Parts: sequence; C-alpha cells; structure tokens
Amino acid sequence: MKHITRRFFLYVRKSTDDNKRQLRSIPDQLAEIRELAARENIEIVEVFIEKRTAKKPGRPVFNEMLDRVEKGEADGILAWHPDRLARNSLDGGRIIYLLDIGTLKDVKFCTFWFENTPQGKLMLAFAFGMSKYYVDQLGEGIRRGHERKIKSGIWPQFAPLGYLNDHATKTIVVDPDKSPLVRKAFELYATGNYTLARVRETINAMGLRGRFNGQLAVSNFQYLLKNPVYYGVIRFKDELFEAKHPPIITKELFDKVQTVMADKSKPKTPTLKPYLYRGMFRCGECGCFITAETQKGHNYLHCTKRVKRDCSQPFVREERIVEQVAQSVRDFALPAEWADWMVGELEREQREETDGNAVTVRAVHDDIKATEAKLERLMTAFVEEALSLDEYRQAKNQLVERKQELVAKLTRAEESPAKRFEPVIRFVKAAKQALFLANDADVVEQRDFLKTNGSNLKITNRKVTLVPRGAWELVVDYGRMAQPELARPESDARVVGKSDQISTQRRDRDSNPRYGFDSV
Repeated sequence: MKHITRRFFLYVRKSTDDNKRQLRSIPDQLAEIRELAARENIEIVEVFIEKRTAKKPGRPVFNEMLDRVEKGEADGILAWHPDRLARNSLDGGRIIYLLDIGTLKDVKFCTFWFENTPQGKLMLAFAFGMSKYYVDQLGEGIRRGHERKIKSGIWPQFAPLGYLNDHATKTIVVDPDKSPLVRKAFELYATGNYTLARVRETINAMGLRGRFNGQLAVSNFQYLLKNPVYYGVIRFKDELFEAKHPPIITKELFDKVQTVMADKSKPKTPTLKPYLYRGMFRCGECGCFITAETQKGHNYLHCTKRVKRDCSQPFVREERIVEQVAQSVRDFALPAEWADWMVGELEREQREETDGNAVTVRAVHDDIKATEAKLERLMTAFVEEALSLDEYRQAKNQLVERKQELVAKLTRAEESPAKRFEPVIRFVKAAKQALFLANDADVVEQRDFLKTNGSNLKITNRKVTLVPRGAWELVVDYGRMAQPELARPESDARVVGKSDQISTQRRDRDSNPRYGFDSV
C-alpha cells in the first residue's frame, strides 16, 4: 500500500554565539534533513532558516513557523536535533502542548527518535530540558574560566574604571587619562572633608566619565572607593588574590579611605535571630518580604507590610510551612520506577550513539584518506601535464570542499555522547532523589533544595506557591503525563507554581476564625 505523503515544515537554526565553529551547520542540517524526508516520504512545505540563539524565547522565524502550524499549514516539523528547536522551557513547552492538543501531529529528527506517545513526549520534554541544561553548563564553564584567571592574578572582564584592556597580553593596563582622576577621588575622600556626593561633583567636573562617556553616580563612586583592584588585588567571593596589573593607589591610601567610610556609615543593626525561612518568601498579595517572629513558644511567618500597610495576609505557623515545603519538594520528584526507566533508556541511547559514532568515524576517516589520495593523484597529473591549469584548479576546488565537509562531519561524529547524555542522566537521578529528600526530616535540606530549584516563592493565604526553575519545570509539568494514575486529584495539595484552585477548607481554617496569629 502506498504511503500517504505528509506535509512538514523544515526548520534549521545556527546559533550566533560562535560563528566560526558553526559556519557550515546550516548546509549540513539541510542535507541530512532532506535525506530523512526522502526516506520517510515527507513533503517539505517550506524551509525555515534562522540564525539566532535559542537560549531565550522570542525567535521570530520559530514563532512564525509555530503560528502557521496552528493554522493547519503543516502536519509536523523536521529538524536535525531537539536542541535546534528549543533550548528554553517556554519554546519546548509550546511544542509539547501543540502535540498534546493534536495541532502538531509529529516531529522528526535526524539524530533523535521520537514517537507521538505519552512516553515519547516525556522523553522529548527531557531532551529539551537537556538542551537547556547544556546551555546553563556553558555559562558555568565561563564562570569557572573567570575563577581560574582571577586565581592567576588576571582581571577576567571588562577593565574597571581607570584601566584599559590589553588584548595582546589579555590583562589590564593603567589608563593614562582616567587613572589620575581615580587617584584624586581616593585622595579627596581620604581627607574626611568630602562626602560621596561632593566627591562625585568635584571629580565629574574634572572630566571623569564612565564606560559609555556618561557621568558617574554617587553609587559608582562608592563602588570605586571600596574596590581593592586599585591597590593591586582582586576580590572574589570575599577572598583576595594578588593581581598582576600595576596599582593606581597605595594600600595605605585605600585603608584610610575605608576607615573614613566606616566612620561616616550608620551603626550596624543587631544580629537577627536565625529563623528557618527568613528572607525566603514574599507576600503573594503585596510583594513584601515575609518575616518571622516568636510568640508563645511558636515561630510565626507574616508579611512585613512595608509597602501596603493594609495587606490582609494572616500569620501562619512555621510548622505548616514546613509541611508545605516538604510537599513542594515531593512535587519535584519523579516516581522511582519511571526515573529508572528513563535512565535505562538514556544509557541505551548513549551506548547506541557511541557505537554508531565509532562506525561513522571510521567511515569518514576512510573518505578523508581517499580524498587526500585523489588530491595527490590530481597533483601528479598536473605535474605530468595531463591536466591544464584550469582543469586542475576546478577539480582541486571540488576535492578541497569535499574534504572540508568530511572534516566537519568527523568533528560532529567525534563528539562524545557522554557530553550530552550524562548531564540529563544526573538530572533524572536528582529528580528521583527528591522523593527521598521530601520524606526526610531534614527541613534545612528541603528548604535549600526549594531555594535552589524554585523561584518566585510566595505565601498567599497561608499557602506556599512557587515556579520551578529551568528543566525542573518539565518534571513538574510533564513528569506524570505518562502515569495519570499517579497524579494527585485537584482537591488534594496545590499544584506547584499555580494558584490553588480548590483549597482544603476544613484543614486550613481555624476552628475559631479571627485576625492575628494562626492557632493551628
């Protein structure tokens, strides 16, 4: 029976982050995707090409394509890999939602197998999450690189005011124009006769300007006068490292400025009592911080009401928040059997891709050697005058281009699958471990887990709400879609990140309703 031709959009994307490394990515993607379309008897309705990073939502070409999918102009999408479609949770979530409602019938990839089933959508969701995790890891790598430079005494970023970046030595050097004014600012403030506002007025009048030629604010001078980089050290995470760049001021002048600033500052406030959730939550009504205090032997949390004095949010006992934090951690967990299944699937795909890569690498190496042999024979033929110069050049150009294509293909094939698979395997194991953490009595670990993996933490009507960070949103939103029998009913505990639709009134209400402290 003849297969019915399906209509697909073809989407290729090249990140603008590294043009040199991805110079040939779009032609390579197009070639492999067209081969896939031919094998699968797929009609390509239109090709969408985008040269934009997918780290943040808002890609115009991608959004146009999905808008046209919603209009029914195509049944599916062809792409080289899931990370070409999405590296953020919003774009990935939109694709999975279109699959859920049937507007998008199918998504096919050259390097990732997907079937439009609950399990398939779950794996696709984690592929999107893995792509985002990879981007986050790149940022972490940059941070570690900065740390290494700092520990070696090298300023890692744009030069501070008074210095210039030396691109030849990868260090900073003294700015001959601005450094005298920076030194003068320290000298004026060290006399004790100048406030920060007066230093700003005086030094700005002498012509000191910021990076974009703008006038400096009082806060800029406060930061400048407290920065030890000017006497030859770099401060990083409250630790000082000896710098290789030349100082602008002496250590004695810097210390004198700090003494004057300390004398002018307000006295320190008394040490605060170490409450478990101090500074962790905001009020869901007015947005102020939630503070804590002790009454009659119990800790209570309540809104500071610094913005909206008539905020109606009541007190809530700390014990109740402890229970809800444990439940919130539990919402981040995957069932153990499904986490084990996903890890097994990921490890199986990793082994298969590793084996496939080995075969591809050998084949590409053979092709490169064959191409190099052709180049040698071509040169011999030209030397022996069997070819004219024009014939030699035309044939050589084709072989050189062919070799470059093979080298690019070899580079992709040699990339270790572990680089892509191991982070998401660790992530799934962490999602499994969250269930054990939720059942553990260590409330500090539960609190720290929620602060690390959740954002927008609020308390509204004695209820904790939050938004999962990054790939954790996929766990919370899609983690149970393949197991509806494990999902909690609507009338049970709240859904993380969303307002309560149905509250457990009898459990949450005070038996003697009144304003003030929660007696439960």
